[in-house]
Amino acid sequence: MNYLKTGILIAGLTLLLVWVGGMIGGARGAQIAFIIAFIMNAASFWFSDKIVLRMYKARPAGEDEYPKLFQIVKGLTQDAKLPMPRVYVIPQDSPNAFATGRDPDNAVVCVTKGIMDILSEEELKGVIAHELGHVKNRDILIMSITATLAGAIMMLAYMARWAAIFGGFRSRNSGGSSNIIGLLATVIVAPLAATLIQLAISRSREYAADKQGAYLAHSSTGLANALQKLEEASKYKKLSASPQTAHMFIVNPLSGGFLAKLFSTHPPIKERIKRLGEVVVG
Repeated sequence: MNYLKTGILIAGLTLLLVWVGGMIGGARGAQIAFIIAFIMNAASFWFSDKIVLRMYKARPAGEDEYPKLFQIVKGLTQDAKLPMPRVYVIPQDSPNAFATGRDPDNAVVCVTKGIMDILSEEELKGVIAHELGHVKNRDILIMSITATLAGAIMMLAYMARWAAIFGGFRSRNSGGSSNIIGLLATVIVAPLAATLIQLAISRSREYAADKQGAYLAHSSTGLANALQKLEEASKYKKLSASPQTAHMFIVNPLSGGFLAKLFSTHPPIKERIKRLGEVVVG
C-alpha cells in the first residue's frame, strides 16, 4: 500500500469520526467532532511520542546501563544515515518494541526489558532495524495519528451507546425510533470500521518495515528468528497494552481467539517470516 492510499485511509478515519459526532449531536456534533479530529491530529504531530511513552511508563535508557542496545542503535542509524533516535526502555518482561515520534529528527526507539533478555545480539539488531525501518519510511507519525483517531472514534462510540440507552426513549413523533436505531448502528459500525481501517494501514506498514529492516541489518535472518521468538514468548508473557496503540508494536501485544487474530493489526508471523525469506540482501 503506497502513501496515497494510506493518506486516504487516514482521511477515512477522520470522516468516520465526524460521522459519529453527527450521529450523536447532529450538525453541531459533526462540527465538534471535526474540531476534535483537528486538535487530535495536531496533538499527535507534536506530542505523540510523549503520550505513548508515558502510557507505557517508558524510561530513558542510559548508555552505561544498556551498552549493547546503544551500540546496535548507533551502528544501524549510521548505516541508514538517520539521526540518532532517543532510546527508551519499558520495565516489563513481555518482549516487544516500537518506534514513535513525528519525524526522523524526533524519533524514539523503545524496547521492553524482556526483549533484551530473550534475544541474541543478531536478533535484537533485526528488531531495531525493523523499528528504524518505520522511522526511515516515516511510518511513525502515520501510526501515531491512526492510534489517536481510532481512540477518539472508540470513545465517541462509547458515548453513543449511553446516548442510545438514556436518550433513545423519546416518542415516535419526535423521531425517537430512528434516533435510537442510528445510535445503535453507530455503536456497532463505527468501532468495526475504525478497526478495519487501522488494520489496513498497520499491516502494510509492517511488511514494508520488515523489508527495510532486512536491508538495514544486511540480513533477514536475525529479524525472522526474533519474530518467531517474540510470538512464542508473547503467549505466556503478556504486555498490558491499549488496543488503540497495539499496532505500533513489532508483534501484537494483545492475544485472543479466532476473531482477535482475524482482526489483528499485525500480519501473521508465518507470512512475515516467509516474506523475509524472499528478501534479497546485498
